[in-house]
Amino acid sequence: MRKQERAKIIQEILDRLFPEPPIPLKHNSPYTLLIAVLLSAQCTDARVNLVTPLLFEKADTPEAMIKLSYNEIQEIIRTCGLSERKAKAIKDLSQILIEQYQGNVPNTLDALEKLPGVGHKTASVVIAQAFGQDAFPVDTHIHRLAKRWGLSSAKNVEITERDLKKLFPKKDWIRLHLQMIYYARRYCPARGHEVAKCPICSALS
Repeated sequence: MRKQERAKIIQEILDRLFPEPPIPLKHNSPYTLLIAVLLSAQCTDARVNLVTPLLFEKADTPEAMIKLSYNEIQEIIRTCGLSERKAKAIKDLSQILIEQYQGNVPNTLDALEKLPGVGHKTASVVIAQAFGQDAFPVDTHIHRLAKRWGLSSAKNVEITERDLKKLFPKKDWIRLHLQMIYYARRYCPARGHEVAKCPICSALS
């Protein structure tokens, strides 16, 4: 089966199972989304959603965040892992947003990727979810599914992203990104995967 055919089957199933996938990270602005996505690195969305209400109660703008000490931020986000590094990135990027962007989150990949602690995937999520720009953020879930479904044999997420963008319509990238994450968690885990119970893998086999 050609990759394009696989992609068509996959998208039809994803649209049926997750027609309107919600954004899994709780946020109320581009800034709080940026912080939540940064915290989600090597941490579950569920854990981030437990931590951010307290953080955002204290500071949900760059101006409020820089008034907190590194230690205060770290103490709140400790259970997200890498707390020292993430706390420094959160405070430092907040200072940069104030100094260079009037306290606003920039809406380009290039500007976002220059912020401390913000990699390509985080930047892609922000421009997609906060600004509605066409992007296809690839995390470990999506990277794994793309390989399992025969859509990409890439060894890194950057090339997987490029491969997926060629296979799916640009207008659907944002929705597909979320659909694939939800699908991976519910039907297609890394371990204990059963093809018979996986609608897409069984359809492709």
